[in-house]
Amino acid sequence: MAHIAITGVTKSFTGAQGSVVALQDIDLEIEQGEFVCLLGPSGCGKSTLLNAIAGFIPPTSGSITVNDRPITGPGPDRGVVFQEYAIFPWMTVARNISFGLEIQGMAAEEMRQRVDGLLGTLGLGEFRDRYPKELSGGMRQRVAIARLLAIDSPVMLMDEPFGALDALTRRTLQDELLRIWRASGKTILFVTHSIEESLYLADRIVVMTYRPGTIKRNQAVTMAHPRDPAGVEFNELKRELGRLVMEEQARHDRAEMMRE
Repeated sequence: MAHIAITGVTKSFTGAQGSVVALQDIDLEIEQGEFVCLLGPSGCGKSTLLNAIAGFIPPTSGSITVNDRPITGPGPDRGVVFQEYAIFPWMTVARNISFGLEIQGMAAEEMRQRVDGLLGTLGLGEFRDRYPKELSGGMRQRVAIARLLAIDSPVMLMDEPFGALDALTRRTLQDELLRIWRASGKTILFVTHSIEESLYLADRIVVMTYRPGTIKRNQAVTMAHPRDPAGVEFNELKRELGRLVMEEQARHDRAEMMRE
């Protein structure tokens, strides 16, 4: 279990065009076992915030802690899944899943049992000896999720993990993720562009503004799972969140036009 506290976080980048403020004065708490989605258009700092929590980039100012411990870099308490299938093409499915456990020095029998369990949980049993090039995009993303679950990180950081998948595969993996979350009690931070995806998954949706990224709305979602995308409450919230996101998308589009 893990509690994440983000306090006064600002992140600036300096490049050929000068300094860009990607995040500004972000204050956010994510409770133990909570499923939170970061929602907003491109350029609002969603991935930047996730990467700062992962420890891949340091904030320019402010602090991020997990269970009151400051984040100073990547750590085993935080696992990450990206949209691109970040698995090793030269390893089989089973070896990809066991890789982190080998690094940790887990005993061979315990490792085999954990890998076998995850292969079964994620419907990968018949693919254990296949290589990534032999798998569909949905299966490769299942392997990436299994590898994250293998190391049993209390925090799962997911950066648009289903964005490249077709609609049917995406819904299947969304349901699988919800099942795993309910069973494990892990804390999940999930980046998405999709309003419907955020409403289908999250306890709470954090809508971010276009650059500099700030928090525009911190929206609790109290609908019980499984959620009906055709339901009245679902669509009322979808319209409201759509209005908020489209305001920021319009700001993004105006900024792009000015640069052209």
